[in-house]
Amino acid sequence: MASTLLGLSAMPSGHPLYKGMLGMHGNIGPNYNTNRADLIIGIGMRFDDRVTGVASKYAPDAKIVHIDIDSSEFDKVVASTVAVHGDAVRVLEGLLPLIEPASDRHEWLASFDACRNVEVREVYSRELHREGNEPMTMGEVVAAVSAATGHNAIAVTDVGQNQMMSARYFQFKNPRSFISSGGLGTMGFGLPAAIGAKIGRTDRTVVCFVGDGGFQMTVQELGTIMEYGIAVKIVIMNNNFLGNVRQWQNLFYHRRFSQTPLLNPDFRTLASAYGIPAEDVKTRTELPGAIDRMLSDSGAYILNLDIDPADMVFPMTPAGKPVDTIMLSPDKLFDSSML
Repeated sequence: MASTLLGLSAMPSGHPLYKGMLGMHGNIGPNYNTNRADLIIGIGMRFDDRVTGVASKYAPDAKIVHIDIDSSEFDKVVASTVAVHGDAVRVLEGLLPLIEPASDRHEWLASFDACRNVEVREVYSRELHREGNEPMTMGEVVAAVSAATGHNAIAVTDVGQNQMMSARYFQFKNPRSFISSGGLGTMGFGLPAAIGAKIGRTDRTVVCFVGDGGFQMTVQELGTIMEYGIAVKIVIMNNNFLGNVRQWQNLFYHRRFSQTPLLNPDFRTLASAYGIPAEDVKTRTELPGAIDRMLSDSGAYILNLDIDPADMVFPMTPAGKPVDTIMLSPDKLFDSSML
């Protein structure tokens, strides 16, 4: 089982049959094996271009069963072999008794493990295991916050690199624990959405991951937090850039960086104006203590983190390419010989 961006947390991250996220910045295994599958069952997904890549080259050998409560989604992007109009739970309850157990799934499941080993070696090692004075990465911050919450928090994201890194490195034990702006990808979504999530689930920790650009688009909502005493934890991934746009300029536009650098205010001083405690976190040695103080505080709390401006989100399937064309770094592509 694999998840689209907005389907994250539907299945626990640690389940042995959960193989990760699909899409442009998804995991290697689900993306690569999509084009090796003979059957794909899509439940409530749109088969949008971030998941399919070039639609004409998507899952060429697969029969596609598309289950959706909205029949207008059928055959928009990918032609269904069978389209099933109905509630996902009821359809699956009817489908499960018809499925015959597979005699041997070892080779298929092992292929996902092999892909993950490549991803650990080529991506995770670079993103999650820096040391000493090297600048912090978004991935290591998200993973550290996730671990500190026992993977039980509701993660709300803004849009951009912070969104993709949160989707990749936050782990989930409970359903309905990931809120993000898919589709149109609305910057500024994260903070007000986190406020709503905390009002709706006062019993759970709600963490908002946001970039320095997106944070300033709805920063006035700190006033709402102050007025109503909403205990949202805000993690600002501050790289002084519109990071996702910068990444595309770096990879696809000959490093012509235009309109992406940001001159930011002092976020700690800004938070104090609203009576919200905040910390500037400049090194990874400061990170564990800062996270602990944020989570142990009974109210809202802001961490402003100095993030490596050169940090980029990988793997990446470039726009206009098949879903199994996967960049591991700016100058390295995934190849099946790596498995």
